Amino acid sequence: MKLLIIEDDQNILSYLEKGFKEEGYIVDICDNGSEGLYLAQTCHYDAIIADWMLPEMNGLNICLQLRIQKITTPFLILTAKSDVEDKIKGLECGADDYLTKPFSFGELVARVHALIRRHNFHDSEMLTLDTLHVNLLKRTVMRGNTPIELTTKEFDILVFMLGNQNTIISHTMLQEKIWGISEITSSNVINVFIYHLRKKIDIAGEKPLIKTIRGSGYKLCSN
Repeated sequence: MKLLIIEDDQNILSYLEKGFKEEGYIVDICDNGSEGLYLAQTCHYDAIIADWMLPEMNGLNICLQLRIQKITTPFLILTAKSDVEDKIKGLECGADDYLTKPFSFGELVARVHALIRRHNFHDSEMLTLDTLHVNLLKRTVMRGNTPIELTTKEFDILVFMLGNQNTIISHTMLQEKIWGISEITSSNVINVFIYHLRKKIDIAGEKPLIKTIRGSGYKLCSN
């Protein structure tokens, strides 16, 4: 899962970046509203966390601009403002949730996780294709009756591909989604991850699901 965190307090920004990475998230960060809006418009994120008060453009205006452009990425506002009127104002700008400072990191993680689940998977815990079954909450994978052990990145790649079934997934898309813009990964490394994922998923006796599209990337499909 990939997050964008927009926060001008460098201590909070570093704390959140470190914490979410430890939780297994891919994290992009920035400390001003204009750059945050640009990243949110040009990259795909599972959720965005933004401070209300930011240089150049505040968090509410970022959210409002995204909603005007029909970008529906889950958006959580962080702020020291705690009045009910401020909360209403934030939600009316299109934010999905609101958390006041100081906050519990554990609560923030739980809220972000809930937003992503509701948005991407419509409260479903399971993704399936043919005999492949992925439990998003338990992070478990089954192929038929066989449990499949995946690394964190292998699991994230598989979930991304399941969310884009029958679509060609390029190296650039995987780079952006799984590794983020701050961690440049070679095509060879991505190929190795796909190779190992395919060996684990396309087991003997089951229909191959991961296809290589020469010169373009990969596709997850059952035909």
